[in-house]
Amino acid sequence: MRGVKRVVAVLIAVLAALVVLAFVLENQQGVALSFLGWSSAQMPVAVFVVVALIVGMMIGPLLGVFVRKRRPKSVA
Repeated sequence: MRGVKRVVAVLIAVLAALVVLAFVLENQQGVALSFLGWSSAQMPVAVFVVVALIVGMMIGPLLGVFVRKRRPKSVA
């Protein structure tokens, strides 16, 4: 059973990588972002989306750690 779960996890990871690759290949047109007076250089849309994905993948677990530390321990 453990082997089946591992194979399914690998297949999901490969599928996700293929979806990201297809997205990057389809979104090559250049754009420049402006936010609160700050303007970025012109880059492909996929660069901004992938950077946002990576930042979110780093911030999410950090927020989970902080919330877990702030939660009072229950007395049983």
